[in-house]
Amino acid sequence: MNRSSTGLPPRGARLLSAALSAALLAVGTVGAGTAAAAPGPAQPCAGSGPLPRVCAQPGELIDVTLGELHPTQAVLGFDQVFYKLNRYGSDRDEAAGGVNKRFDDWCETNGQGEAASAGPGARLDDPASFTCTVPLGQETAESLAPMKTAVIGPGGALYLTDGHHTLTSFLEGPDGSARLPIRLRVTDNLSSLSTAAFWQRMTDGRKVWLRDEHNRPLTVEQLPQRLGLTHFRDDPYRSLVYFTRDIGYEVPDGATEFLEFFWGSWLRGKHDVSAYDLTAPGPYLDLVKDASKSMAALAPEAVVNDGRTAAQLGRIDQWNGGKKETGGEFAKLGKPLTDAKPGKLAEALAYRAGVVRAPTCTAKVTGVRTGPLTVRTGVTCVDRATLRGPVTVRPGAALVLTGSTLRGPLQADGAAAVHVCGSSVTGPLAVSRTTGPVRFGGPGCTADEVTGAVVLTGNTGGVHFAGNTVTGPLVCAANRPAPDATGRANAVRGPRTGQCADL
Repeated sequence: MNRSSTGLPPRGARLLSAALSAALLAVGTVGAGTAAAAPGPAQPCAGSGPLPRVCAQPGELIDVTLGELHPTQAVLGFDQVFYKLNRYGSDRDEAAGGVNKRFDDWCETNGQGEAASAGPGARLDDPASFTCTVPLGQETAESLAPMKTAVIGPGGALYLTDGHHTLTSFLEGPDGSARLPIRLRVTDNLSSLSTAAFWQRMTDGRKVWLRDEHNRPLTVEQLPQRLGLTHFRDDPYRSLVYFTRDIGYEVPDGATEFLEFFWGSWLRGKHDVSAYDLTAPGPYLDLVKDASKSMAALAPEAVVNDGRTAAQLGRIDQWNGGKKETGGEFAKLGKPLTDAKPGKLAEALAYRAGVVRAPTCTAKVTGVRTGPLTVRTGVTCVDRATLRGPVTVRPGAALVLTGSTLRGPLQADGAAAVHVCGSSVTGPLAVSRTTGPVRFGGPGCTADEVTGAVVLTGNTGGVHFAGNTVTGPLVCAANRPAPDATGRANAVRGPRTGQCADL
């Protein structure tokens, strides 16, 4: 689930106070990196020092890294994430004498209030490089209330149950990676259950959202295995609900799980997003106005979704807080990017404009494939697959590799396009003379892990190589224009030469 509220109203915080008081005593008692451990004679849930994850009890706080987390939903509202990423990549906050919003968001999510300081060189993946207003060990029920939550599953695996948008924004941000640390609050420990019993309990407890971007049912096997935009699907109705907050609805005290998804399901039957140009601020703002007015016009007792009434889901008493279109939250939302304080919509669209779209698939590969794969014509999309063998892309053809594992070399010469996002490649990687875009990470494309040499030469359609982890040399030459890291440095364990010397 992913309630997008960044905190709870005062009454909600008070209701959590008793439950979170135990967490104040348990801060830091369950360590990271012990997810695979199981209790037993060799590692009992007793004694001093960090305990295995399977020992964590409801209310306790655990230290995790983003790469350890398993999502419990398959869709995000990409525009909500894009808004955050545009803010995170801007220097507007610093220019105004403040701290970049990503540090505020991290401190809040970590149960530590807001950012107190973040000097030059501060990075989210190095919490020692900035400070929060609430020091570790001095947390309060109020500071802990906005923390995101997780369930301990079989074998100590961590299942994120709130915070998919926030943590994905951290991962895709300027200093994000799977190694970025954060704390979560445990709501349930179901580690003793079988896999089947675990998912049954999660489903019965409504701790998993099994719907796709078209509101069609999914199975748990279709859930992403890790965070990252590439691994999710974009649900425009989820973004729409985010932008209607405090205009058509307010997050109520004790908000139900999946609140925004319930509203999104209802809006599908009322407003067709395809009738609006969601790349332009004017039509997008018209959609937000139309949708939020429909929400506010509902009777409090009207059933919205799953038996929940409009009042239970936070339907606002007066549209836009009773203010005209030129005021209130609606006016703030619509402020242009040129404004001293741009609106969320303009920020989202600015980031979206920089996302290079992958070509339309003409062939698809999923599952496990052993042996060579040669892309001779058209666009071959490899999605959530495991490939064991070399991949070759012939001149004029295109490859889109997303959320996959490749155990073998990748070679493309004269291709129309090469997109590799959120994937792991073991083997040398050589891409040359591509006439269209080449993407390894970058806006809208989750970074990759490559073990082996990476050689990028003579590509003329633009190269994004951003946020990747490369174990081996990185060589770039004669690319026009030169490769772009889009503000996200790569971690390269090997020599960097040519155009990639500073990438």
